Amino acid sequence: MRYLITGAGGMLGTDLRLALAGREVTALTRADLDVTDLDAVRAAVAGHDAVINASAYTKVDDAESHEDEAQAVNSTGAQNLAIAAAECGARLVQVSTDYVFDGSATSPYDEDTPLNPISAYGRTKADGERLAGAANPDGTYIVRTAWLYGANGGNFARTMLKLATTHDTVSVVNDQRGQPTWTADLAAQIVALLDSEAAPGIYHGTNSGEGTWFDFAREVFRLADLDPERVLPTTSDQFVRPAPRPDYSVLGHAAWQRAGIPEMRDWREALSAANDAGVLSGG
Repeated sequence: MRYLITGAGGMLGTDLRLALAGREVTALTRADLDVTDLDAVRAAVAGHDAVINASAYTKVDDAESHEDEAQAVNSTGAQNLAIAAAECGARLVQVSTDYVFDGSATSPYDEDTPLNPISAYGRTKADGERLAGAANPDGTYIVRTAWLYGANGGNFARTMLKLATTHDTVSVVNDQRGQPTWTADLAAQIVALLDSEAAPGIYHGTNSGEGTWFDFAREVFRLADLDPERVLPTTSDQFVRPAPRPDYSVLGHAAWQRAGIPEMRDWREALSAANDAGVLSGG
């Protein structure tokens, strides 16, 4: 198989390249390929058997005032890749997000839960799901993920550890619940999906279990041999930002069970492994 990774210079793209080491891979960064250019996308996709779209406009707050820019990458870009994949018989993995939901649930979101985004970013990603699925219905896998951290990108854990060096205490919201997810685990899960005979459809690519940002921060402190009591709980209304965040972002994993693929490990186990690998500290 020949694989194409778009957005290969990002946090997930970097780990996808590692997960596919030893295979025939074309890795294109944002500078290498403009996914909004259909002709360029067709040329890039030609000759590949699988396309993993890790390119995205991910500046959630900026998207509120630049929705057209986010739409171009997250929606039109996804559609272009799906069109090109369908034309050459390739499978497409479209990476999506928990932001396609409104966050009002109290139990894990099923894969078939109706979409109801509450932010510009969420709307553009929801449109990307619909357009990709419509353009390549027999070959598109939607993999929704959330709360990503990794070695090559913005890292909540590193931010917490940096704050620990300058603050006696750190206040972190305790009213947003989700699943911290290591990009290395997500990359491996996407490869396992493509290696399987799983049917195209929607899969939730998050580490198992659940917790709040407060829980996440406390676990980071504990792994760094810092006192977790230095992390104090607060509420979202103390950190008002342009884009609303879903209060509840826990994603269910039933599709993996149906496909016969084990779900990703518990987020605390993954965080410990990431710490051992130096991801949290940047080592």
